[in-house]
Amino acid sequence: MHVPDGFIDAPVSIAAGVAAAGAVAVSLRGARRELEERAAPLAGLVAAFIFAVQMLNFPVAAGTSGHLLGGALAAILVGPYTGVLCVSVVLLMQGVLFADGGLTALGVNVMNMAVVTVVVAYAVFRGLLKLLPDTRRSVTVAAFAGALLSVPGAAVMFTALYALGGTTDVPLGKVFTAMVGVHVLIGIGEAVITAATVGAVLAVRPDLVHGARGLAAPLKLRVGGELVDAPAAAPAAVPAAARSAKPVWITGLVTALVLAGFVSFYASTSPDGLEKVAADKGIDQKVKEHASADSPLADYSVKDVGDARLSGGLAGVIGVGATVAVGTGIFWAVRRRRAEDLTATSTGSTASSAV
Repeated sequence: MHVPDGFIDAPVSIAAGVAAAGAVAVSLRGARRELEERAAPLAGLVAAFIFAVQMLNFPVAAGTSGHLLGGALAAILVGPYTGVLCVSVVLLMQGVLFADGGLTALGVNVMNMAVVTVVVAYAVFRGLLKLLPDTRRSVTVAAFAGALLSVPGAAVMFTALYALGGTTDVPLGKVFTAMVGVHVLIGIGEAVITAATVGAVLAVRPDLVHGARGLAAPLKLRVGGELVDAPAAAPAAVPAAARSAKPVWITGLVTALVLAGFVSFYASTSPDGLEKVAADKGIDQKVKEHASADSPLADYSVKDVGDARLSGGLAGVIGVGATVAVGTGIFWAVRRRRAEDLTATSTGSTASSAV
């Protein structure tokens, strides 16, 4: 759903950019509370993983494909504020390096794909967790539902922005129906990917899933056809909070590199939901050439590398590496600011007590 330059006029694009900048500023402040010591590199990894999976377009209808937006996944794994930042980093890297999503439309894309998806997904996720049993399965189910609804939510936001500043004269009802219809289908794929990923992390390190914090339901065993509480386990030799997240980080990074560098070659080449709707309805009549069209990595291929498989794979690997580096750097800076704030607060409290 990367909106290119020319779909939305300048005034609305500027307004969306201001709103997006405000949302990022709020998220930077909120992320200080979410980013513990282990969370900063994990947040960078989540951004890189989203970048990689977004290269894997999957078919959803005849001649149409979809890809992960990632807001729900990021919000549940590392927190909603950090989630907005994760997807925003991905969008920035895609726009600057790969000519994917217009630069003047960056604010539009952040609002659609980062802010709205995170807000919708996390609201649904938290709401369902209040109603469902306190189990890991409930976390996975809630993640599925939040991700499912987040994608048509982004489609609604695009339609609203198009209503305010669309550059073509296409009836709003047709745009709304087409966008929401196809993105409901894409939302199913988003939900499956999100639930599977969250479930996989829950299975090995539930303490690393932000949305599963406080999960305290006892483990159940089936005995004689009935579920009973498992015996209490002996205290762990190393508390969960002190366990290294390095194995998860390495596994996740290798997975992202394989997906972007190899699996992406087999992704669907059909236009994604927005591209298909734009072509069918005429929304793309005034699309502009991307400012980074001459980038050596434009269109997810390395310039002057003749072999398509090698070119796309190298571009994917470079993208994952750049995203994890930039994302981790940003999140470390945010975490350092959090540490400084905590130190200042502690010093101020000590001084007050001394007085």
